[in-house]
Amino acid sequence: MSRISAQAMARAINAVLAMDFGKKEALTDEVFRIQPHMLASVMVQKDFGVPLEKVDFLLHILLVCFQAMKESGLTWATVTEDEQERQLQRYLAIFESSARQNDQRRDELLGQYINGHPEKWLVAYLSSETTAWLKRIVPEESDKYVMLAAWNLVNCIAFAKLVGDQGPP
Repeated sequence: MSRISAQAMARAINAVLAMDFGKKEALTDEVFRIQPHMLASVMVQKDFGVPLEKVDFLLHILLVCFQAMKESGLTWATVTEDEQERQLQRYLAIFESSARQNDQRRDELLGQYINGHPEKWLVAYLSSETTAWLKRIVPEESDKYVMLAAWNLVNCIAFAKLVGDQGPP
């Protein structure tokens, strides 16, 4: 069950879209204080050769995701570097195993992954945003890093513990 509702997601999207530069800067500072490793996963993209405008796209995804976490009314544990690495390895394993399949089976496996994802509204938002983004950019090799980082942000949120929660999400 999603911890971030459709309503919280819509409020988050609208809130970030309505922000001017100063408000986005303040929200980024809040991300730095509360989820520093998630922000670092965006900022490190330049080290992978990702152009600034593509890093900006990923930062926008992070701001909406973080705002959605806030809009949920829940208190989320800080996502650690180790958890980011675990989620990245998990995602890569799923993606790589599906890539070895024929087109129909790959689509089935990826569909199962998306349908079984615990944060359906984050996934829907990310899928919509990345589809539109991919249509308007000039493709580059470094785009794979942006896509991996975006999916990892969503997966880290989906599997993050809530403060005071001892069990899996």
